[in-house]
Amino acid sequence: MSDFEKVVTGLGEECGVFGAYDMDGQDVASSIYYGLFALQHRGQESCGIAVTDTYGQRKVLSRKGLGHVDDVFNEETLRELKGNLGVGHVRYSTAGGTRVENAQPLVINYVKGTLAIAHNGNLVNAVELREELSKTGAIFQTTIDSEVIAYHVARERLNVSKAEDAVKNAMKKIKGAYALVISSPRKMIGARDPFGLKPLCIGKRDNTYFLASESCAIAAVGAEFVRDVLPGEIVSITKHGMSSDMSMALPEEKRARCIFEYIYFARTDSTIDGVGVYHSRIVAGKALAQSYPVEADLVVGVPDSGLVAAMGYSQQSGIPYGTAFHKNSYVGRTFIKPKQSERVSSVKIKLNVIPEVVKGKRIVMVDDSIVRGTTCANIIKMLKKAGATEVHVRISSPPFLHPCYFGTDVPSNEQLIAHSHTTEEICEMIGADSLGYMEVEKLKDMVGDLKFCDACFTGNYPMEVPGEDISLAFE
Repeated sequence: MSDFEKVVTGLGEECGVFGAYDMDGQDVASSIYYGLFALQHRGQESCGIAVTDTYGQRKVLSRKGLGHVDDVFNEETLRELKGNLGVGHVRYSTAGGTRVENAQPLVINYVKGTLAIAHNGNLVNAVELREELSKTGAIFQTTIDSEVIAYHVARERLNVSKAEDAVKNAMKKIKGAYALVISSPRKMIGARDPFGLKPLCIGKRDNTYFLASESCAIAAVGAEFVRDVLPGEIVSITKHGMSSDMSMALPEEKRARCIFEYIYFARTDSTIDGVGVYHSRIVAGKALAQSYPVEADLVVGVPDSGLVAAMGYSQQSGIPYGTAFHKNSYVGRTFIKPKQSERVSSVKIKLNVIPEVVKGKRIVMVDDSIVRGTTCANIIKMLKKAGATEVHVRISSPPFLHPCYFGTDVPSNEQLIAHSHTTEEICEMIGADSLGYMEVEKLKDMVGDLKFCDACFTGNYPMEVPGEDISLAFE
């Protein structure tokens, strides 16, 4: 995510991981490129691809850089990445800064060969593990906790006969949220944290297997969705096919998938753990209409993640749904970071109101979250300036009250407007005529029987978390 995107949304996406293994020996770099393109919404600061040829010298070739997927790769660079096994990554920094050495995949050369690793998530014990490794001579090239995972996998590989057992032993030490895609010289390994906080799924096209953060990326490469990697599962894909290890799994009642995947992060056309993201957002919008009905003329959504929830609100309330905003999709990484005083103009560059849609109307405006309140206030101002007579805000998540330690860039308590203000105060501060947040009790309706993590709303973390913001620890 660019600095501009951070300013406009107030929230950082997570990262996206993608892996491909072609059993017939064909190059996979272009497939990984298209897979990462479909995951671009999960991270826009940097990206990378690392490939190896399982039939040849098994040398790892990699390329990574700052910016979007199409900033870093073109036809020529993809042609140079020859190999039938590879991993890719799009990054938004949650721990470690925006610098090219922090781009993934990480490629580690060690006595048993070469590992390439792509990681989505955050570890809660990364600082202790890093210090422990440093005392035994480890030299770190990056400031990201993914390198801690890579070191542990490499070290454990010296004690076991199979790379997937090294991953399992590393999983016994690391704590937190992670989806991992790892390539060793002759196999691709996928691993998901025991809580299932981060998503990971499997796809197949002819004789090529894929691993991806979201099912939309499986569809993007013309593959069939096979299934989700289960929480705590390690899958290993070799030329002989796929095997699974569930020894790190927790019972279902202890699992804790990130509810924000369904509210905001995931692409609308993705399905995670059997639940469609589109369906979840429709349900959220309907719940908002039931909890906070209002007399109005039009329901509108703030692009992109507010749109489907707005449709749900419209369906439940009977108030017509309309498109009130034009979103400029071409604001890229070259946009200069706006100063605090320029936040209003930065929102206008991202979103424009269509005056003829809202003039003289009472508007219900649906969005996915309020973090600091600045952006929401600016959008309401724009709507009223365009002639909206009333703006009733409905938010498809509960108020943010607690920081996230698992890879979502929810700021510290001091920056969360809901932490120090009541709903009534926030309503007044943003200039809305009324304000309603999703009720915590109704979150479960979005995902059915799935167990989920809602700690950023409730403070009920699924594991012990540090008392400080670990994202600052490596800076």
